[in-house]
Amino acid sequence: MQVFVGLGCRRGCSVKTLSNLLHHTLKAHDLPLASVVGLASIDLKHNEPGLLQLAQQLKLPLVFFSAAQLAAYEPWLSHRSAVAYQHSGCYGVAESAALALAEQLAGPAQLRVPRTLSSDASLALATAPGFSG
Repeated sequence: MQVFVGLGCRRGCSVKTLSNLLHHTLKAHDLPLASVVGLASIDLKHNEPGLLQLAQQLKLPLVFFSAAQLAAYEPWLSHRSAVAYQHSGCYGVAESAALALAEQLAGPAQLRVPRTLSSDASLALATAPGFSG
């Protein structure tokens, strides 16, 4: 199974926080790190050091989507956050980004793991059943 990771974070979120959240979430759902094929977030985060460092450490592509691109995934969100909308223009960065990346790379996608939160970050995992990587 190939996994697409969507990430949201507060400004200045550390790579350690993001890495811990990713590893904890994968372990909790019995998914190997090797199953992750890409990371995604909202374009407002394109200069976020923690995200950039995580992608570099994992040697994975990091793709950014606009709020308008992410808004298309609102009907599939497990949770709609008014706070996220105030800050970003979309109701759920992590879930929307995971779905957008999976669909961009592999076709029809589904949430595998709804948003998981830490104090400074959110993460969601999507899969694309037809993707063979």
